[in-house]
Amino acid sequence: MSDELMPVSKNGRTAMDVALEAARTAGSILRDKFHSEHEVHFKGRSDIVTDVDLAAEKTIIELLNGEFPEFSILAEESKPVDGDSPYKWVVDPLDGTRNYAHGIPHFCTIIALAKDDHIVAGLTYDPVRDEMFTAIEGQGAFLNDSQIKASETTELSRSLLCCDLGYVDEKAGLAMDMIRSLWPGMYSVRFMGSSGLGLAYAAAGRVDLYFHHSLMPWDVAGGLVLAQEAGAKVVDRQGGPGALFTPSVIVSSPSLVDEFLKTTEGQPWRTAG
Repeated sequence: MSDELMPVSKNGRTAMDVALEAARTAGSILRDKFHSEHEVHFKGRSDIVTDVDLAAEKTIIELLNGEFPEFSILAEESKPVDGDSPYKWVVDPLDGTRNYAHGIPHFCTIIALAKDDHIVAGLTYDPVRDEMFTAIEGQGAFLNDSQIKASETTELSRSLLCCDLGYVDEKAGLAMDMIRSLWPGMYSVRFMGSSGLGLAYAAAGRVDLYFHHSLMPWDVAGGLVLAQEAGAKVVDRQGGPGALFTPSVIVSSPSLVDEFLKTTEGQPWRTAG
């Protein structure tokens, strides 16, 4: 999808321009309140939301809805908004909330645009480092206007793997078991605490492969188009195509994804329901 084909708002702005403004505005809120005390509420044993999540999401939705009132909106902390258009915004105002709440400066804002549930454009913004990862379908992936490419590493033994444990305890344990089974047959492993940045780093070649077992649509939305436009292969745990409503993901170069799938075949992390 070229810029010329991107939806244009009632004020003559492209969807990507509006998303960029929304992400930077939300990023300012996250950055300004990072060292303040936060109200933290538990949504589950280890799943939390802060007052900053809510403030950032409110700002994003107001900006998006103000320019594109006919679009649907799927956001982490709000009820879904159904519009009259095939287009849908998918929003995570603060991906990496646990990092944020603990004072770890590794988190991001994710905004993506789907048409009939297929992601056509997306961004991931790290306000601490002022790194804006963007992609429009068919135009490549970029970091602050410089094109990025996924890793070209082909051997698992030379690969820096990256993953997150998420909120499903059983699958997190299976991920740890799989990592133990791979060790030392890989270079090293990193736990991000932000799937959005994990996927963006895979798209940028900072890590060689990223995997996760329990993602929500707003977690994966921006990373899907980033990775694909950076030349990566995106599949689920079973090796099928990764998509907006696919809860698991494996992202790397096509050859490394294939080796990872072959090496981990039969692992409970791959086969568990």
